[in-house]
Amino acid sequence: MRHDLACLEASQSVGDALAMIRQHPPSGRIIYFYVVDDGLRLVGVLPTRRLLLSPPEMRISQIMITAVISIPDTATVLDACEFFTLHRLLAFPVVDAAHRIIGTVDVELYTEELGDLERRQQSEELFQLLGVHLAEARGVSPWRMFLGRFPWLLCNIAGGLLAAVLAEFFSAELKRVVALALFIPVVLALAESVSIQSVSLTLQTLRGQRPTLRDVLVKLRRELWTGGLLGAACGTAVALAALAWLGQGMLAVCLLLAIGCGIAGATLIGVAIPNLLRLVTDDPRLAAGPIALASADMFTLVLYFSLARWLL
Repeated sequence: MRHDLACLEASQSVGDALAMIRQHPPSGRIIYFYVVDDGLRLVGVLPTRRLLLSPPEMRISQIMITAVISIPDTATVLDACEFFTLHRLLAFPVVDAAHRIIGTVDVELYTEELGDLERRQQSEELFQLLGVHLAEARGVSPWRMFLGRFPWLLCNIAGGLLAAVLAEFFSAELKRVVALALFIPVVLALAESVSIQSVSLTLQTLRGQRPTLRDVLVKLRRELWTGGLLGAACGTAVALAALAWLGQGMLAVCLLLAIGCGIAGATLIGVAIPNLLRLVTDDPRLAAGPIALASADMFTLVLYFSLARWLL
């Protein structure tokens, strides 16, 4: 944070404040004038334009904005980045536990840090989607890395075991139409790929902000259309290949519907899981990938076997 504060007293007049500013001009290009009381506690903020256009005899307390958004001195740089993303201001005051102003953080420092984050972003996201922070992979013990990664891998283990249970439950269909088993890998792979794409895109839009119900519904509607188009294209390709290879028309229809609807559902899962996790945790990236993949697998497999029971 910067320590060269541009502070005014609430009891000052506009004329006195301007005279003081001329005698002690603030440094920096981005300037908000923060208003304090006698104990240096933050009580308001005064935009430069409002200060310049107000009558000289008017008190600062009469024209200041009292709803001040401040950053606690215990915040991290990433916390500060989130403030800029959420509130769209050029600078924020930093206050201690007694609400005394001790510094400022402006957008220039934010953009410098953001540049560092962007340079690390591609490698960082890869590790986060797999369930591990890049920072942890660099410095902590293998045991702590294990504890951080293994709980989310349990989602995949549970998903695999449930898939085996489902296969047993639908064993009659698999025995009757052995070709169903041949296409399980491609059905699941397509759903997983689309789901992780949706997770990645959603995490990018969630960076630094919490979702609202309206935002989530808009994203879900958009992804449903995208997933429907992807599902129709992939399902048609696989169905035509199966028809040309095995000559089984109903199997091709089953694949078309299963892949089409499975991919559409997987896109919705890929959007919903990160948003739901963002509501309950500050960083959904560790868990979103494994949970979305396991959920997409279960949804697609149940859909595939159910359609096979109905059509075949």
